[in-house]
Amino acid sequence: MSEISGENNSKFSQFVTDVRTGFKKEFWVANVMELFERIAYYGQMSILSLYLRNIFQDEVKTGWLTSIFGFLIYGLPIFAGAIADRIGFRKAFSFAFLVLTFGYFMIGIAGTPAFAGLFGGIGLYNALVIIFIITAIGGSFIKPSVLGTVGLTSTPKTRSFGYAIYYWLVNIGGALGPLVAYFINRNIGIEKVFFVSAFSCLLMFGSTLIFYRDPVTDLPKNKTGVVQIAKNLFEVVCNFRFMLFLLIFSLYWLMFWQVYIIVPFYISDHIAKDAPTELIISVDAWGIILLQLVVNYFTKRLSSIWAITLGFGISSATWLVIFLHPSIPLFIAGLVVFSIGEQTQAPRFYEYIADLAPRGKEAMYQGFAFLPIAIAWGFGGIFGGKLYREFGKNSTNPSQVFLMLLGVGIVATLLMFLYNQIFFKKLKKADR
Repeated sequence: MSEISGENNSKFSQFVTDVRTGFKKEFWVANVMELFERIAYYGQMSILSLYLRNIFQDEVKTGWLTSIFGFLIYGLPIFAGAIADRIGFRKAFSFAFLVLTFGYFMIGIAGTPAFAGLFGGIGLYNALVIIFIITAIGGSFIKPSVLGTVGLTSTPKTRSFGYAIYYWLVNIGGALGPLVAYFINRNIGIEKVFFVSAFSCLLMFGSTLIFYRDPVTDLPKNKTGVVQIAKNLFEVVCNFRFMLFLLIFSLYWLMFWQVYIIVPFYISDHIAKDAPTELIISVDAWGIILLQLVVNYFTKRLSSIWAITLGFGISSATWLVIFLHPSIPLFIAGLVVFSIGEQTQAPRFYEYIADLAPRGKEAMYQGFAFLPIAIAWGFGGIFGGKLYREFGKNSTNPSQVFLMLLGVGIVATLLMFLYNQIFFKKLKKADR
């Protein structure tokens, strides 16, 4: 027994040593900056749909604006990553945080009565379209720069753990952001949430200038030009099997984004106008923080594609749970269910892309990992706004909107199952 205990202590000591010496300073700086950026992002996202609806009194206009913002902030990293490689991560971070500071501040001003006439020349809606586009361009540089830093500032032995730290901090930001937004909204005002997000990004701009330096590496500088980037994009788009997988996966994120669109609308209109929607929305992130290790333990023997399919099915059940009796306890329970489904599929998503990518082109394919999120946001805001207006707001049975979302989830799960039967088995046979 003492030998086993000594062996475990030795392994733990080695693990601590690896963590202490296996990451450069910039690793921790970049991840802390990512944490604050996620707090800013998810803080404003938790109240964005209600904030915009308060301004325009229109769910569809709200949906269009959120779709524009979401599509660009998750779609542009494909190009922003290549630019960040060329100019350096320090410049990319500086540009991103400065633009995000400006963008969040201007979004907050849009809902402030004292600045009501500021956008009179082009109209408030058109002004917000421009502001959201600019903000998304800045925000698109964050993730490629953080992930690039993690890769360059960790050792081969600690790299996987480094990405786990990154994923963990992203979810902590997703949990803390709505919590911060809740207290700001209740005590100061909803538009002040955007000012706090802007201030958070301004602090990270200063942190970049003071603490962050581009990682020193002996790797050759990326000289990929715009024409080559376009060729790479075209090559991936022509991979039918891969693009079909991403399109099916976008249906999952189409469901996910309704947590930030339809759920706040429904709770505010049909349960309680002053309900803590920000805190309810954060349940998904808290579920991941608390349950990720447990879920991984029970699903680790599943193949990546079956884990993804199972995750789709579990998350789809969220809407059935809520439909049974729409209430705050059932919304919380439903979002716990959603988080379990998300934890089941999310870690295996990147694993599956690595399996699917042609040899020597793994990095290029991983660059498209955010494309399903971008596609889902591109349609999600518009879809959610119209769906809620027709079936959730102007209806004698508003809870039927959750049956519609359940239908999306069932279709996504069935399509992923069929994809598995048709393509994944062929892929496995080809590997033998």
